[in-house]
Amino acid sequence: MHNRDAVFLEDLCPKLRVRRWRQSLHTYTGKSCIYCGKQSESIDHILPRAKGGLSITENCVPACLSCNGHKSDSDVFDWYRRQRFYDPRRAMAIRAWMDGDLRLALRLLQWAQPELNQTELNQITDASIAPDGSHNRQRHQDWGLEAA
Repeated sequence: MHNRDAVFLEDLCPKLRVRRWRQSLHTYTGKSCIYCGKQSESIDHILPRAKGGLSITENCVPACLSCNGHKSDSDVFDWYRRQRFYDPRRAMAIRAWMDGDLRLALRLLQWAQPELNQTELNQITDASIAPDGSHNRQRHQDWGLEAA
């Protein structure tokens, strides 16, 4: 059997692909909330789905339940500037993440939170991989993923 003839589990089970994508977002930040640095327990849409935000890497960030719930459908930067834990390095990291530059975003997060694991930063090679393995910049559809 040739590799091109192989059937991969992720092809048969899209939910597994989505779950792995969501887990990879948490792994990128060392399972810490991109906003406050606490443990991430959910995925937040930077531009809320209610306002047309897509479920793509550039729009989905790891967040703790508190930040995700309090931000709700607010503009991310308006909301974040009002928080007592506001950190301009994290604000720059959010902007870099939205621009698809995960490597820069993670370097900024590491600057804000030095305990972030360096090996996780080194493992990131492509900031624009979507749940289906395609490049986000080449897709224009919502994956129907729910942020918890």
